[in-house]
Amino acid sequence: MTRKTTARSDAVASIIEDWRRERPELDTSPLEVLARLHRTYLRYSARLTAAVEAHGLSVAGFDVLTALRRAGRPFRRTAGQLADSGLISSAGVTLRIDRLEKDGLIVRERDEQDRRVVRSRLTEEGLAKIDALFAEHLENERRMLAGLSPAECRQLARLLSKLERSITEADRAERDGG
Repeated sequence: MTRKTTARSDAVASIIEDWRRERPELDTSPLEVLARLHRTYLRYSARLTAAVEAHGLSVAGFDVLTALRRAGRPFRRTAGQLADSGLISSAGVTLRIDRLEKDGLIVRERDEQDRRVVRSRLTEEGLAKIDALFAEHLENERRMLAGLSPAECRQLARLLSKLERSITEADRAERDGG
């Protein structure tokens, strides 16, 4: 396959080519990374959602169950701790907990010393479900990464970590007026 044929089959390359034709004065190099990252994320998200929903869960519920599982025995956390462990608000966690409790995957327990403190805990059913689902999830991710060597995966992980820091720093600078 020639370079030109590869570029045509690559939607991002086609978009960049269009912008270079229409606005040659603009530096479209950020698209090389961020448009590909966005398209990759959309595909990843669709596969993740399909796999999780096949088990009767939402991705949001999956996030709560994995956070509880990662906590270790007795697999419990407060809503605030769950929010801190992910990318969601305490209010968002509460809605997810309601659904998971209704489904019998978690229970709420009041702290014996301070009744104001409520923790969510995995039930045996919840533990079995997340253990099975997470193993499937990792296998799904392995299949998605099969086109990369282990060294390429490590390199990509380092670069994505660096990209995340760069975006965080840009957000901070913008917030601070710089």
